Amino acid sequence: MTEKNNLSFENTEIAFRHASNSDLKRAYWLFKVINVNFLVKIGPPVTNFAIKIGLPIKGLIKATIFKHFCGGETIAECDKTIKNLYDGGVGTILDYSIEGEDDEQVFDSTRDEIIRTIDRAAVDKAVPITVFKITGVGRFSLLEKLDAGTVLSSEEQGEWAKVQARILAVCERAYKANIPVMIDAEESWIQKTIDGLALNMMQRFNKERPIVYNTYQLYRHDKLQSIKDDHRAAVNDGFILGAKLVRGAYMEKERKRADEKGYPSPIQPDKQSSDRDYDLSLDYCTDNIDSVAFVAGTHNEESCRKLAEMMDKKGIDHKHPHVYFSQLLGMSDNLSFNLANANYNVAKYVPYGPIKAVLPYLFRRAQENTAIAGQMSRELSLITKEVKRRKK
Repeated sequence: MTEKNNLSFENTEIAFRHASNSDLKRAYWLFKVINVNFLVKIGPPVTNFAIKIGLPIKGLIKATIFKHFCGGETIAECDKTIKNLYDGGVGTILDYSIEGEDDEQVFDSTRDEIIRTIDRAAVDKAVPITVFKITGVGRFSLLEKLDAGTVLSSEEQGEWAKVQARILAVCERAYKANIPVMIDAEESWIQKTIDGLALNMMQRFNKERPIVYNTYQLYRHDKLQSIKDDHRAAVNDGFILGAKLVRGAYMEKERKRADEKGYPSPIQPDKQSSDRDYDLSLDYCTDNIDSVAFVAGTHNEESCRKLAEMMDKKGIDHKHPHVYFSQLLGMSDNLSFNLANANYNVAKYVPYGPIKAVLPYLFRRAQENTAIAGQMSRELSLITKEVKRRKK
């Protein structure tokens, strides 16, 4: 049975019910700082330099940007955040945010940590989905070689076999625990290899129910077609397509590389094209709801509203297990908590890990936020509105 939709993203009482006055104050100043482009640009090199020479700034980072966008340094440290979100009807996607490593031992320990997130989800309904990045368990330049069709040396073939074994171990554990696991998208010049791995895991583990999800970055002009092609393969082969739909996270980098190397950019010509393909992908997935399970990872109010309306129009229950809305911790609480309040499935990404290792993730968040026109002023206006409401 479907429910009537009276969704509003303006209700700040619901949006910030989980936040104390001091949380709001911290968020306000943090977004103020992020709004200053200059500070976001000089922040990463200054911070890295300070840590390198041993300045005691870790405590400052942990009390500010880390506290706002991350759950903690360990799964146990995330407990408070997980409970806080769940009290507001929002699930947690534990995201071990280690990236850019090059060491086999680190890859093995990252695989073990990802498995720990699955084990936690298996005994905690507040953690409905898990996630990992292929570059967390394998070397970027190895994936680059595979994408480019370069012949691997025998040593590299052995290394590649280990990467595949780690991915299999993660997906196998997810299947046995009956916990969905999403494979994050990455740069276009390693994505073909990631797509192949993801589809392979879906063929293996998604026969009865959606366990493995691949991520489709709709700011790429070819990704709506990829969803359709992969869905056709799923129908033909008798498995459920798992899809996480996002706009994308590497736009500047993608355009710069395409320009430098002289190939056509994989990125859409403009934002309108990204928005169009994103919303068309929501339409496509809801049209095929029996054979597609998807997570709409978006901070775009219009897309959230469109998806909610599509579900009502097509008679899809708000709690249909094949549909999740998702946002990042520390952002767009007006979407997450108001959607949860209207009884939709919602889960927030909760990144965690050692502060030093999570810094690249945090800097990317800040830079992305300044790149999204209006996102910061929207966050600030909602926080200001709630502070005024509480004073009354």
